[in-house]
Amino acid sequence: MTSTIPNLPSKYDPFTTEAKWQTYWEEKQTFKADPNHPGSPYCIMIPPPNVTGSLHMGHAFNNSLIDTLIRYHRMKGYNTLYLPGTDHASIAVHSVIERQLKQEGKTRFDLGREKFLERAWEWKEQSSGTITGQLRRLGISADWTRERFTLDVGLANAVIEAFVRLYEDGLIYRGQYMVNWCPASESAVSDVEVENKEVQGNLWHFRYPLTEGNGYVEVATTRPETMLGDTAVAVNPNDPRYKHLIGKTVTLPIMNREIPIIADEFVDPEFGTGCVKVTPAHDPNDFQMGQRHQLPMINILNKNGSLNENAGSFEGQDRFVARKNVVKQLEKEGFLVKIEDYKHSVPYSDRGKVPIEPLLST
Repeated sequence: MTSTIPNLPSKYDPFTTEAKWQTYWEEKQTFKADPNHPGSPYCIMIPPPNVTGSLHMGHAFNNSLIDTLIRYHRMKGYNTLYLPGTDHASIAVHSVIERQLKQEGKTRFDLGREKFLERAWEWKEQSSGTITGQLRRLGISADWTRERFTLDVGLANAVIEAFVRLYEDGLIYRGQYMVNWCPASESAVSDVEVENKEVQGNLWHFRYPLTEGNGYVEVATTRPETMLGDTAVAVNPNDPRYKHLIGKTVTLPIMNREIPIIADEFVDPEFGTGCVKVTPAHDPNDFQMGQRHQLPMINILNKNGSLNENAGSFEGQDRFVARKNVVKQLEKEGFLVKIEDYKHSVPYSDRGKVPIEPLLST
C-alpha cells in the first residue's frame, strides 16, 4: 500500500526521524536544566563511560534506564538534570597509547612524559567525540551544555582539594602497598588487567639450616629467586612439629642472613612441609604477614624485572635467569632437596603479556 498523504514516506526511516528530533531538542535546549524551575530537583549523573573506544550494549541499556527515570520525573513536574560526561580511564588509555607506540617501534620512554600526555589528550578528543555522538544518537534527554570530563580543571581541583583536606585531617596517608607490576611495560596494572593462567611449572624444595644446632626446616616455592628477599620462615602455631622452633632463627642460604621462625595462623600445616618462606616485598599474603609481625620488606627487583643490589651476586640478572642460577647455587651448596612438577595459576599482565610481579609501591 502506498501513502496518499503528501510528503509522507512510504516506509518509516528511523535515522531521519531520530536526527530530526535530536536536532530539534538541542536547538530548543529542551532538556537544559533551569535553576529557576519551581519543581523539586531530580538529578542523575551519567556513570561516565571510559574514553577508550566505543559504547557497548551495556552502556545503551544502562543509559536507557536512566533516561526513562529522568523523563518520567520531568513529566511529573520535577526540575530534572541528566548530567552527561566521560571518564579519563587513565590506566586503560595508557595501555592504548602504549600499543599504538609499539606499532611505531617506540616506547613511552622514547616520547617522554609531556609528549606521552599530548598523545593521551589527542586520543581523548578523538574517542570522547565518538562516545558523545553515540549517546546523542541514543536520544537520551541529557543537558549537553553541562557535559563534563573527569579531568576538567574544576573537577580535578576539587579532587586535589579533597585529598589535601583528608591528609591534613589525618584521615589518609601514603604508604607502601602491594601492586601488580608488569616488567614489560614497567607499570602497575589493575586487577582487571591481570589474567590468571594455569601453567605446568615446578615446585622447588630446599633447606634453611637452623642458626644454632644441626637441624633445618624445609620450605617449598614456585619462585626460587624470591628467597633472596626472605625475612622469615612461618609455621602454624598449632603445628606440633614446629612448636619448639618458634622464636628461633635460620640462616638464609646464599645471603647468609639470619631470619626468625615465626608463628602465624595463615600457614596451612597440611600444605607442603608446613613451613612457609616469607617474602613480604614480593607476595601479597607475605606482605600482610610481614605487617603483622613487623618484618623487614626487602625488594630484590628492578622495575624492568631484573634483580637489584639487594640480590647480591645475582644483581642485574633477569628474574627468570636468576631463578635458574639460584637453584643451581642452592644445589651446589647442598640446600636443594627436590624439584617437583607442579601445575599452578600464574597471573599474567594483559598489557605486557608477561607474568606479573607482586611489588611494593608508594
